[in-house]
Order: sequence, then structure tokens, then C-alpha cells
Amino acid sequence: MLRPFTAADAPAFAAYRSEPDVARYQGWEAPFSLAQAEEFVRDVAAADPTAPGWYQFAVEAGGVLVGDVGVGLHENRRQADIGYTLATAHQGRGYAAEAVRRVVAYLFEVRGLHRVAAECDARNVRSARLLTRLGFRQEGHRVQSTWAKGEWTDDLLFGLLATEWRTATGSRG
Repeated sequence: MLRPFTAADAPAFAAYRSEPDVARYQGWEAPFSLAQAEEFVRDVAAADPTAPGWYQFAVEAGGVLVGDVGVGLHENRRQADIGYTLATAHQGRGYAAEAVRRVVAYLFEVRGLHRVAAECDARNVRSARLLTRLGFRQEGHRVQSTWAKGEWTDDLLFGLLATEWRTATGSRG
């Protein structure tokens, strides 16, 4: 289930963002403190998911917060970037694929966006595979383009157009 974050999510959010395997390819450092999580939850709870900028959806399974999907809506309101994080204990069960698929469907079919993009560290093979499985095309490979956690990393760039989504899903949106 995708839903807004609540204050009660902060401890679980801090816990999975503190996992070294979860934080490895992300822009934050582990451990991720409870104070950081509480601030994040406060900020996202006050955000408007239809306004330009970043908004995070909580991903819940069986009443438990298992991850999040972020949407960075561009100023033109016709395109967005997405990102996602899933707690290690809940990986490999299809939750990330289902959550990202639902967010992409919402962006194309409800919000009427033209394009959704994503990027990931080139070493994050599971993330790249997930995007490809969902119909994203790899559009680029930037070599040593990001300085992260004391090293230069390669970035893979992915994109998906609404027309491609409609063709792949049979949607008329």
C-alpha cells in the first residue's frame, strides 16, 4: 500500500535507512538518526504531492513500513524523477516493483505526465533490473560522474514516456 508518511513511521524509517546495504547507493549516510527521520517525516507530511519538488510515499506491507518511493515533480508539471528505497528484510518479495509500478501508473494515468526518469549507481544491478522490468529504457551511462561516500561512481540514466507506458500496459490514459 502507498500512503502518506505519519509521525509514527519515523522509527521504522530511521531503522531501514540506517542499514548499510540500504544506504550504500543512496545519498545519505548510515546510521540515519531518529531525529533525522522525525524531521523528514514532518517535512514530507507538510508537502503537497501535486506541487513541484520532491514528495515521498510510504510503502506499507502487512501494516509495516517497508520502504518509500520518492517523486521529484519538475516545475513544468509534465515530467518527474523517481527514486525508491526498501528495507533489506523486505527485498526480493516484489514490493519495490509493485510500489514503483503504482507510482508510475499514477503519474501517467492520473496526473497526465509526459515522462518519468530515474537514475541509479551503476553498481546497483538490482535497481537497474527493476527499472528495465518496468519498461524504463537505459538512456545513458555517466562515467565517474558522482562523488559519493569517498569515491567516484558511475550513474545509469533511465527514462519512460507516457506513450511507452500506455503501449506496454494497454492503457488509454
